[in-house]
Amino acid sequence: MHFSFPDGNAVRVNCRDSSALLAAVRQRLAEGRGFAIATINVDHLQRLGEDARFRSAYGAHDLVCADGNPIVWLSRIAGRPVALAPGSDLVLPLAAEAVRAGLPVALIGSNDESLALAARSMQAAVPGLRVALTHAPGFPFDPTGEEADQIIARIRASGARLCFLALGAPRQELFAIRARDALGDVGFASIGAGLDFLSGHQRRAPQWVRRIKLEWLWRMLSNPRRLFLRYAKGFAILPGHLRRALAIRGENRK
Repeated sequence: MHFSFPDGNAVRVNCRDSSALLAAVRQRLAEGRGFAIATINVDHLQRLGEDARFRSAYGAHDLVCADGNPIVWLSRIAGRPVALAPGSDLVLPLAAEAVRAGLPVALIGSNDESLALAARSMQAAVPGLRVALTHAPGFPFDPTGEEADQIIARIRASGARLCFLALGAPRQELFAIRARDALGDVGFASIGAGLDFLSGHQRRAPQWVRRIKLEWLWRMLSNPRRLFLRYAKGFAILPGHLRRALAIRGENRK
């Protein structure tokens, strides 16, 4: 499944499910190849339509999976189905891949307390996990600025080979590409609120809410002032992407 934009940039969901993503990560870690993981959802899709820098960075990601049910539904309509693979659900399996490879990880996120709690939670859930670095950038973080260079240097010095980025879009995706290209042998996973969920600084929707595909509603009602407009913008772009998905389906039948 892919999403194209008028400037020629495209974003391709190239991991059909979490198993395919983890297999690709396992191979790249074993080979010492850097990579960047993006988890696309409707909010990202809306931002991609407005932000050329974001489109360019997203298109440069090595591994992209579906982090939202609308992305899954569009892929099915297009006849190129992918399964849901939320970034928050990938944190511990990715950490397990780092342990399997004998490699340390880094956590870059919102604040020092949340990162310390997330690190402890991850180490309790994934025995043998080594957290070589935690770092909370200043706010607002500029992924192209001097602080970004300093973080890249700290990651290099730490020896971490898999870095979890919980900085929010588009900052985490912009930084991921810059850091991947600078370091060469480090993987970057942009996982949004994944670390805050593990630390308890944010509460994730209960399993039954996720099962009926209403996690987005849970999140919006938990913080309507911040999220209502974001979700409204996301839903507004869906009809256009639905038309394109139907066009792709028609091309597949020719």
